[in-house]
Amino acid sequence: MAEVIAAVLMTAGTVFFIAGTVGLLRFPDIYCRLHALTKADGLGLALIALGTALLAGSAGAVFRIALIWFFVAVASATCSHLVARHARQTGTEVQHG
Repeated sequence: MAEVIAAVLMTAGTVFFIAGTVGLLRFPDIYCRLHALTKADGLGLALIALGTALLAGSAGAVFRIALIWFFVAVASATCSHLVARHARQTGTEVQHG
């Protein structure tokens, strides 16, 4: 049963990663693209990490998975903030429509 739940979580995470990629390709400006990437990829990573943690054989492995998720989440937020700040400082406009 754990394998089925893990597979569902990982599949859902993959769907969120694909949605974030589609948002990156389809949205009109950098701010919308960053929003799609940070939200969809963050949730996708969390679901995949949770699914992987269900299959982990030990508490140490679960801890390492959680640690990886935490550092990737912090790095993603930091990088997105830096990109958005640079775009704002250089005068990148929000495109409407």
